[in-house]
Amino acid sequence: MTEEGPRSERPQAGAPRAELPPEKSPQGESRDERTAAASASAEEPVAATASAPPPPGGDGAGEETGRQRLLAGLWPPRITRAQLTVAVLLFVLGLGLAIQVRSTSDNSALRGARQEDLVRILDELDNRTQRLEDEKQRLEDQRAELENSSDQAEEARKQTQQKEQQLGILAGTVAAEGPGITLTIQDKSGTVESDMLLDAIQELRAAGAEAIQVNDIRVVADTHFTGTGGDIEVDGKRITAPYVFKVIGKPQDLEPALNIPGGVVQTLEKEQATATVVRSQKIVVDALRPAKRPDYARSSDQ
Repeated sequence: MTEEGPRSERPQAGAPRAELPPEKSPQGESRDERTAAASASAEEPVAATASAPPPPGGDGAGEETGRQRLLAGLWPPRITRAQLTVAVLLFVLGLGLAIQVRSTSDNSALRGARQEDLVRILDELDNRTQRLEDEKQRLEDQRAELENSSDQAEEARKQTQQKEQQLGILAGTVAAEGPGITLTIQDKSGTVESDMLLDAIQELRAAGAEAIQVNDIRVVADTHFTGTGGDIEVDGKRITAPYVFKVIGKPQDLEPALNIPGGVVQTLEKEQATATVVRSQKIVVDALRPAKRPDYARSSDQ
């Protein structure tokens, strides 16, 4: 007999397959146990992350990082030539708008005026323009007469006499008469100041007054007003109320100049004084000023 060794048994077809026992790790754990342990360890951080409460302040670290990025983007500033040009243009535009707004606000007094007051102011401006045009035309006519006259010496002498008469009226050395107005200011409370009377003189001159007399004092180019209410002096001479202004000029221009909004009449009424304006076709200004001979100036013809 021959000795036969152990033969490996092969499973036959259709025979049930025997299950092998699970392999053991050196530590004595089977493969399935290691897989289950690995899955549990992988799921533990997710569960811990989901169940753990958020740290105080939420995502403070992320917000701080965003601020740092924003600060790093803004500082130091990176200015390009285009940005500088736009900034200059915006500055110029803002300056222009500010000037426009300021100039518009300066006309707020006229904005609140009544329609008849605005019409009166426009009429006064038209009258001033017309006076300047008439003066220009008169001077041009005089020049034409001098150039075309056969006897230029006689024409020049006649115009010189006329000019002397006009200068005498302006200087107050000769009397004058003509159409104009009479302005009477009553000051029972003594509140009228010298600057208010000076404002009246300035308004009348701007309206085309050719000769002015206050009480018995002739008003000329160097006339000055001093003193306070109830104690007013004109060229060093004391005057008392009522203050009577005799003015020669075009009445249609003189009266509206005193009655404009915020003008002389309204200012006096605010001070509890009354101002009355009366037109007349004949105003006599007979207060005279002594003719002064200059100390140093002489005619160039001498």
